[in-house]
Amino acid sequence: MVRIAVSVVALLTLLAPAAAQTPPATTALPAQTATPAKPAAKKAAKPKAAPAKPAEQTTAGPCGIGVIAATQDPFVVEKIGLTVFGNEYAEVPVSWGLDDLVFARVRAAAGATPLRRIAYAKGAFDTYYHPKPSLFRNDREELSNLVRQIAGNAGCERYVVVTRGEGMLPGTNQPLRGLGILNRGVGIISYSYLYVYVGVTVLDGQTFEIKKGPGVTLEGVMKHMADNLVQDEHLRKVDNSLFPATAVDSASNTTLRDSIRDFLTERLDKTLPPYFAQ
Repeated sequence: MVRIAVSVVALLTLLAPAAAQTPPATTALPAQTATPAKPAAKKAAKPKAAPAKPAEQTTAGPCGIGVIAATQDPFVVEKIGLTVFGNEYAEVPVSWGLDDLVFARVRAAAGATPLRRIAYAKGAFDTYYHPKPSLFRNDREELSNLVRQIAGNAGCERYVVVTRGEGMLPGTNQPLRGLGILNRGVGIISYSYLYVYVGVTVLDGQTFEIKKGPGVTLEGVMKHMADNLVQDEHLRKVDNSLFPATAVDSASNTTLRDSIRDFLTERLDKTLPPYFAQ
């Protein structure tokens, strides 16, 4: 018994210091008032990028094809009466971007072929379109010499020139030139047509000799004749209301502008591709 009592006393002696060394419970610190976060500084707005400028035409480096767009934007308003005394003709200066459209359609037809638009001085084609009367005019030679002067030292392998063309009103000896609108007849017995006549000429870049076009074949001539037996592809019938009251009114007629641009696009997209398939 004595031995057991001694053991209990010894155990209590050891536990007392251990209890004394037990750390006190941690007292929570009073909550601190949270300092409001400063608002994030706003970043300065980036300036909007300027709209991209249209790509400029290349004027340096090798030139595969030089393009000369020379319809020059006049629009013809023509009245054809029952006799020559009822005929009226006027060329109206317009700003419809017709030559820009010509270049865009040439570029579309050329595909991956590199092009360069060749600029020329205002009035360069005046004598070509309005020559002095002559019994022995050689318009092919005139065009060749004119392109040689315009090309200068451009050094292109060949040149594609799009000019105003000329045709004949079916069933008459009345010539139609370039792009325009005509009204034929009198009063309610009259009809109106848009017309588009353009010529495409390809010249050698060294000699400036005019190359034979893709349509100058027996097959091409026969196809052209067959197409025109059904309907003249250069004419598009329109409502008489589109014909302007006066020639100068046509310049501000947006419906007339859009109609002739659409017709010109149609004609170019049919005419141009064979020239790049050779």
